[in-house]
Amino acid sequence: MSTYRSICILLLTTAVTLECTRGTENNEVQVSTATSKPLFCFFTNWAQYRQGMGKFFPEQVDPHLCTHGVYAFAKLNGNQLAPYEWDDDSTPWKKGLYERFNDLKKINPNFKTLLAVGGWNMKSEPFSQMAATKESRREFVMTSIQFLRNRTFDGLLLDWEYPGSRGGKPSDINTFTELLQELQAAYTEEAKNSNKTKLLLTSAVAAGLKYIKYAYDVPKISKTLDYVLVMSYDLMGPWANVTGLNSPLYPFKGAKGPDTQLNVEWVMKYWEKNGSPKNKLIVGLPTYGHTFTLVDDKDCGIGAPDKGAGPAGTFTRQAGFLAYYEICSLLKQGYKYVMDDTAKVPYAYGKAQYGGMEWISFDNQISLKTKVEWIKAQGYAGAFTWDYALDDFSGAGCGQGKYPLHNVIKNGLM
Repeated sequence: MSTYRSICILLLTTAVTLECTRGTENNEVQVSTATSKPLFCFFTNWAQYRQGMGKFFPEQVDPHLCTHGVYAFAKLNGNQLAPYEWDDDSTPWKKGLYERFNDLKKINPNFKTLLAVGGWNMKSEPFSQMAATKESRREFVMTSIQFLRNRTFDGLLLDWEYPGSRGGKPSDINTFTELLQELQAAYTEEAKNSNKTKLLLTSAVAAGLKYIKYAYDVPKISKTLDYVLVMSYDLMGPWANVTGLNSPLYPFKGAKGPDTQLNVEWVMKYWEKNGSPKNKLIVGLPTYGHTFTLVDDKDCGIGAPDKGAGPAGTFTRQAGFLAYYEICSLLKQGYKYVMDDTAKVPYAYGKAQYGGMEWISFDNQISLKTKVEWIKAQGYAGAFTWDYALDDFSGAGCGQGKYPLHNVIKNGLM
């Protein structure tokens, strides 16, 4: 690996304060005018199918909120990247979502875009097959460069969930490492030969111990990747038989045994202690909540028995899951709001329209401000959000202005 250099730049011709950060392996200087730490924010190409105020397109992204926008998701077609949605790519008669997303760089030239491939629904098997041999990896590596450059993306995010499980095989831990090393080497060489800025290489990685231990050679992948995005959310949800917090900063009061590991602090410290340097670790922040249906209307705390997922939201239409603007609507209807002063995140509960008692774990401006302060105090590289379209992007749902959650994160990282 090339020696990192610290580079200071003084530009006397502009009134904007610029940030100088350490160069990448090809000594690229990264300059940000938005935040002093990277903030990666995901755009989901299925949000276009939501109804009413939930419908979301690239033009509704504010490219000044985040340093990096991540387009989710592409898929694999054999050993090559491929669009997932019918309107991802442009055609002679219609500008596609890829192009519309990358057009945001015309508004903010400092905004960087990445293409994410994979995700939970894709599972592991397609990645496992692609990464199995040097020849199949080589095909993916070389064709990915062409795919990204042709569509003007600035990098790739691998969201393989997860090597070694969910359709994968034990050898994935090694072939995933080799894939990342070969991608980084090829991206560095391509940048050198083309005199272009190197394509960024990142990965979204697990927060659960059962996945981390068998999926990743943490020191090796962390050395190879430009950034490691830790999915420090979905730590509890309606798949459990008791209520729990989606993304608590600390353990809730009285947590015992495995519950003491289900918090952002534990997850990030685990990655750090096992070989991932702080200056590459990006902390995941949710802009949504998980919902539960309580067994007993009078037992409404953390760890209360539940019967499964809460009802689907009006716009997101997924049981057990609500966008922040949908949660705001329920709070306005009278749901009881509770801030857990130990875990540093809120929850709420109330009578749902179908008659049961709904319980919601979520983040708001208060909890995210606390998390961002913690990220800075701990010295982690930055943050990422899942996702743009789950925040109150229109400002119509919460009465807190447009993008209230993203704005509090951005302002905290400045």
